[in-house]
Amino acid sequence: MLVLVAPGQGAQTPGFLTPWLELPGAADRVAAWSEAIGLDLAHYGTKADADEIRDTAVAQPLLVAAGLLSAAALGEVAPGAVAGHSVGEITAAAFAGVLDDTAALRLVRTRGLAMAEAAAVTETGMSALLGGDPEVTVSHLEKLGLTPANVNGAGQIVAAGTLEQLAALEADKPEGVRRVVPLKVAGAFHTHHMAPAVAKLEAAAKELTVADPTVSYVSNKDGRTVATGSEVVSRLVGQVANPVRWDLCMETFEALGATALIEVCPGGTLTGLAKRALPGVRTVALKTPDDLDAARTLIADVSAAR
Repeated sequence: MLVLVAPGQGAQTPGFLTPWLELPGAADRVAAWSEAIGLDLAHYGTKADADEIRDTAVAQPLLVAAGLLSAAALGEVAPGAVAGHSVGEITAAAFAGVLDDTAALRLVRTRGLAMAEAAAVTETGMSALLGGDPEVTVSHLEKLGLTPANVNGAGQIVAAGTLEQLAALEADKPEGVRRVVPLKVAGAFHTHHMAPAVAKLEAAAKELTVADPTVSYVSNKDGRTVATGSEVVSRLVGQVANPVRWDLCMETFEALGATALIEVCPGGTLTGLAKRALPGVRTVALKTPDDLDAARTLIADVSAAR
């Protein structure tokens, strides 16, 4: 069984969209999306520097566009399940047929703007903690006033809070944690700091036309599969202020019988976690179009094994 997954914010790098725009029809598709949401995706994906694409209002639509573009480049693919990390859940909702591509991009444009506005209220950020016991780490974070915003499994938890709280964490790491790595994000996502963004997403969600998922949609709220489009959208709204439980998503992939996992562009983060948490599951990360052949071979192998 194949799982198709989409990464979250922080996976973007300057120029990462450049080779994808050289594929037939890709530039026209991105131009149409750019016009629909009022953001020049091609510029930000090819010419903008790291600081420009760190902007939440830019990074989120850019990531969803890249995920949709790279998945389309695969051709016909019928995953057994889909999931996304943080903003990647909107990409996954499009994979599952809950939203069409343009609706997904309009929703993520609203999400990015609303979260950027919420992040501007207080200087906040996020840092990844590598290693350590999850229970010990979570308890330590709570003592410092930080939120375990992403529980990613495979020995990784992401802490979120004010810059002062994150500085305190650097000076006082939980027992067993090897490294604390600041992330390329501009706010404490998936915490109470994002509560103001929820109301704006609720309003935007009322304008959406949704369908029920055509494949198993695994929610990063709790790792459960969601059967209705309305529930998917409800979770997309709430998740901006709730922790991401990617560890539980991977447990669900295993329970569903996953044998292969493809991470859409800009891939690498989620396949890295899967390699550690799901031994035996074959993975491909779509970083550039050069990775498409490996992904297609994996898709063919999964189909042949059914």
